[in-house]
Amino acid sequence: MPMTPPQSTQNQISWLAVPTETDVPEGVRKLWSKAEANVGFVPNVFRAQALNGEQFLAWWGYFNLLLNKEGFLTPLEREMVAVVVSGANRCIYCAVSHGAALREFLRQAGENPHTADLVVVNWRHADLSPRMAALCAYAERLTLHPAEVAEADLQPLRDVGLNDQQILELVQVIGMFNLTNRVSGALGFLPNAEYHGQAR
Repeated sequence: MPMTPPQSTQNQISWLAVPTETDVPEGVRKLWSKAEANVGFVPNVFRAQALNGEQFLAWWGYFNLLLNKEGFLTPLEREMVAVVVSGANRCIYCAVSHGAALREFLRQAGENPHTADLVVVNWRHADLSPRMAALCAYAERLTLHPAEVAEADLQPLRDVGLNDQQILELVQVIGMFNLTNRVSGALGFLPNAEYHGQAR
């Protein structure tokens, strides 16, 4: 099935071809439609990754489970970790899009949404609780020095109250964002313009 050729540089959201609605499986079309209804636009990552439609849907199923469903960490904690990992990896797409989500979660929690901007560059400059700082430190270490991570690195997490299920989910979220960051960075995914102004 023919795909739309790579876009002009001005409108480019990926360095690869981006499929149209006629190119993708019905499950992808439904997801695009749901995103449009819920947030007012289709995230560029949904369009770019749908080049391989069934693989995209499989990725989304796990991503959605880890980030958007009730889990062992709070949504704010998961987004904070997402932003730390994405900042460490210099992933433009995820740092911007999840920075927007983090701003909104912080606003809802009655905290300063500008904290998200600090976290994406250097979480140490943000006024974080000991628990949140421990999550960020572990996320950064596992992202930047995975071969050096040892059992002892779990102790600071336990010291701030994380149980084994929470630690496992933390590692899964970190792993998910390292995967997504690699894909986004390798293929030049750019975030939707809408993210830049959200929760400002």
